[in-house]
Amino acid sequence: MEVHCRLSSQCLFFLPSCPSERLEVLACLRQPRQQHMEVMKVFNDPIHGHIEFHPLLIRIIDTPQFQRLRYIKQLGGTYFVFPGASHNRFEHSLGVGHLAGCLVRTLKDRQPDLGITQRDILCVEIAGLCHDLGQNIFLYEIVANKKNGIDVDKWDYFARDCHHLGISNNFDYKRLLVFTRVCEVENQKHICTRDKEVGNLYEMFHTRNCLHRRAYQHKTGNIIEIMITEAFQKADRFFEIKGSGGKVYRISTAMEDMEAYAKLTDCIYLGILHSSDENLKEAREILHRVERRELYKFLGETRPKSKKEIVKSNSLAESIANSKPKKDPPDVELKAENFIVDVVSMDYGMKEQNPIDNVHFYCKADPSKAVKITQEQVSSLLPRTFMEQVVRVYYKSQDPLIISAAKQYFVQWCMQNDFTKPQDGDVVAPHLIPMEEAWNNMTS
Repeated sequence: MEVHCRLSSQCLFFLPSCPSERLEVLACLRQPRQQHMEVMKVFNDPIHGHIEFHPLLIRIIDTPQFQRLRYIKQLGGTYFVFPGASHNRFEHSLGVGHLAGCLVRTLKDRQPDLGITQRDILCVEIAGLCHDLGQNIFLYEIVANKKNGIDVDKWDYFARDCHHLGISNNFDYKRLLVFTRVCEVENQKHICTRDKEVGNLYEMFHTRNCLHRRAYQHKTGNIIEIMITEAFQKADRFFEIKGSGGKVYRISTAMEDMEAYAKLTDCIYLGILHSSDENLKEAREILHRVERRELYKFLGETRPKSKKEIVKSNSLAESIANSKPKKDPPDVELKAENFIVDVVSMDYGMKEQNPIDNVHFYCKADPSKAVKITQEQVSSLLPRTFMEQVVRVYYKSQDPLIISAAKQYFVQWCMQNDFTKPQDGDVVAPHLIPMEEAWNNMTS
């Protein structure tokens, strides 16, 4: 696996900005065997236990660009809903670097003919370590696998997020490691899994879906993130971030300069929240509403009956605002600008496609031969649909009368656009439900 040439150019983005520090780190990469003479550093990780890192990796970890990850919550607004979700991108990145090393060492030990070197292992570990610093690395189906979505990034965040969220994780990545090997497919080498692990892989994607439904796409967590985004947008013109040479950047432009980009952390939230700048008043008030839990009110959610993909746009809010109930309309005026429409896509990682269709397996009879396993060969109880969209609607008001009216508008909109009946539709708009024949023919 000649990975080092390709990776070296990718890693330059993540190395220290100081030229002398860059040369020092690159010198370590050129002499990995000598580095074994130095002491490995041990981290006590709550997920993977005591994990060791090569001195070269420590030099990367100790850069300002990597240390920045200590101040970025792994799950963003989800922390406002799940109190245990206080972990950061820093520890996740350490975990991914560790698992990347575990996987490539397993392949090295099991298949010496691959010619995997210590330098290759370091390059893969660097890719895992640096995957969240701001640039995507797909490296040999290990760190970010776009072919089928099976990669060590997911292995870590499934285990880590479930641990902090208090959600059970039924996927066993340690077992999958044992049954992983490289096979040749159409003159290219691919990472393959033992055929009997197909059920474990389906469990992996099921775990991903459950995490999205229960946590990542939680209706309250989502509206909090929408409100925070709105606050950042309103603060953008006035919140200054100093970059290299003293040049001033905005929140939206800080990514153009490495020194300014390194300052883009969750501290921006607190900087706005505790500011006394009159220009930040509007943004500050939105964040105060988040802190006081005065959130935009959830009106309900629905799903399109057809398979046509719903595209998020301002026209959706306008459409709802124009959906005045045809029977006993409420005597209030609702503005399109106060409706928030959140279109959430739930899938197994590859939209409508079953990711297992892109996985290669090997059998005990001939471990060198790669095979495909169809869904029919596994179980008739597996899902047949791998993507759906959920449309959630909120309204910017705390007034019970206005929220009641907005919910009726939402129900009327669902009826007019052939969407599913909101779960509380019979309660919030009982006078409208009889008007939709399809909803009344549903079996309980």
